Amino acid sequence: MSRVIRTLALPAAALLMIGSLGACSAPPAPNATAELLAGSLADLDLASVPLAGSDAATASAELAESLKPLESIPRTVTLASVTEDEGSDVPKTATAVYNTVWDVDASDTDWTYQTQATLELDNETKTWAVRYSPSMAVPGLESGQYVAKRNSPAKRGEILGNNAQTLVTDRPVLRIGINKEAIGETEWEDSATKLAKVLEIDAEPYAKRVAASGPRAFVQAITLRDDADRTVTDQQLKAIPGVLAQPDTQSLAPSRSFARAILGSVGEATAEIVADSKGSVASGDRVGLSGLQKAYQDELAGTRGYSINIYNQDKAEVSTLVTREAVDGKDLKTTLDRNLQEFAESLIADSDSDAALVAVRPSDGAILAAAAGPTDNAQNTALLGKYAPGSTFKVITALAMLRSGDTPTTSVDCPATMSVDGKAFKNYDGYPSSALGSIPLSEAVAQSCNTVFLEGASKVKAPALADAAASLGLNMSPATGAASFLGSVPEDSTGTELAANGIGQGVVQASALGMATVAASVQNGATVSPRLVVDPKPDAAAKPKNPLTAAEAKALSGMMAQVVDHGTLKDLKSVPGPAIIGKSGTAEYDAERNAHAWSIAAQGDLAVAVFVGDGSGGAQTAGPILAEFLADAQ
Repeated sequence: MSRVIRTLALPAAALLMIGSLGACSAPPAPNATAELLAGSLADLDLASVPLAGSDAATASAELAESLKPLESIPRTVTLASVTEDEGSDVPKTATAVYNTVWDVDASDTDWTYQTQATLELDNETKTWAVRYSPSMAVPGLESGQYVAKRNSPAKRGEILGNNAQTLVTDRPVLRIGINKEAIGETEWEDSATKLAKVLEIDAEPYAKRVAASGPRAFVQAITLRDDADRTVTDQQLKAIPGVLAQPDTQSLAPSRSFARAILGSVGEATAEIVADSKGSVASGDRVGLSGLQKAYQDELAGTRGYSINIYNQDKAEVSTLVTREAVDGKDLKTTLDRNLQEFAESLIADSDSDAALVAVRPSDGAILAAAAGPTDNAQNTALLGKYAPGSTFKVITALAMLRSGDTPTTSVDCPATMSVDGKAFKNYDGYPSSALGSIPLSEAVAQSCNTVFLEGASKVKAPALADAAASLGLNMSPATGAASFLGSVPEDSTGTELAANGIGQGVVQASALGMATVAASVQNGATVSPRLVVDPKPDAAAKPKNPLTAAEAKALSGMMAQVVDHGTLKDLKSVPGPAIIGKSGTAEYDAERNAHAWSIAAQGDLAVAVFVGDGSGGAQTAGPILAEFLADAQ
């Protein structure tokens, strides 16, 4: 028994040698040759396998060429069984069965099949040899044929908005370029240069690409939306020899600027994306490159289908080996309202500096609009901007003061100037002298007295300020389903930094989304957690340690109503509709007193924040934008 065990443990090559030691010994089993063939099929190299009547080099080359189109797909070949055939004496034969597994894509479903090989015993040498056939590798494959994969794309999911509005869908485009085959070589450079001028792209690099491409190539210059806003006319394109405009569709928003930084873009996969995808993305695939399109690529893209087929030398399909149907991508449902988003963008499209307008529905936290301006601003200013919020932050400081025992009617001292640890502070230029001295806290909010809230922040301390911010939704980890920032309010500030924090300067930061959430929380009577993506549903946001109470919200709402009644945002009184609450803010950000302009407000089931990077004042710069939005949004 020990000799048998040692013999079975010998490598396959040794078994072959033993099998040929003499005619007097019993014929060897075919197992060793069958095992050897399994590894050789996996490597597409039959050099080490004894073949019956075939040249190993020729057979290996044929197999490699037949499967070359699939060479990037991992596969394994294992021996399932080998059985000596009954009644086969001259020559004696055996049948080996092989399991082949191809890891075609990133899914859990592989392409698997079984093949057979016939082995025959050479009576003189007492060795087993393989009768070569391409079908050993792929069922039905014959000499002169090859196997290739043909992909079928999945339909990309749409991005939907409020009330199932279609925001991003397949829209018509033109892929415009030079068809080199249609013109002579002497015309290539001239046509490329003229086309670049019409399309307003850099002519030199495009002309070089045209020159470097093959003589029959179509060299794309640009993809343009094929809609009523297209400024490049058919006549302009037809006037240039060799220009071809190929109709196609692309996953696009209603306009180039519509929520661009939030929704993101779709484009051809880069080499890096293909390499990182582990087979789920192929060269030439269109994938999400930024924003929601990138964050939800797997859900939106679905799974492309494919078929693996046998073709003859004329590239005609002979048979289909396996087919997998494409699985279309799922729609991404958001809360953005197309009309409100477009209106918001129009109001800040011509801003001289970065700007943002965010509208949130207080009743459920839905982000209805998140616009960034000006039009050429590709940054996600609305959801990710980090700026000093100025006096809009006084709503938060006021909440901390309420929690320390103050009420809206509490008398507070509003001097024209004050010093904190040697640093001088004052009220804004033009602050009404009638609102100096001892005034109710509600009036300090209405007139935006700096000195009251410098003192208030210093008294309540940093942890209370941070806690109040969280209660109003500002200092929480956002769960919008998109890249977002609400605000940052440190718990360890002291001295002049803490005092400055109380008026929205210092080191506190907020986004337009964050300040819209503050107004929404007051209007809602409870802490609001803003949300943008509805389905797939994001994880719930963490709740603040001390949620905003209805009584606290009522007190804040009453004071913010005074801001509109006779305070810094009194121009909002002319806006029709339900009562408005609000707060303006100006945040100086350099020694030259350049400032960010802010205004926040809530009316009915709508809370809005307007931010302008460079403004003359919150009420003066951001206020009119806010008023126009509220007037038409209700």
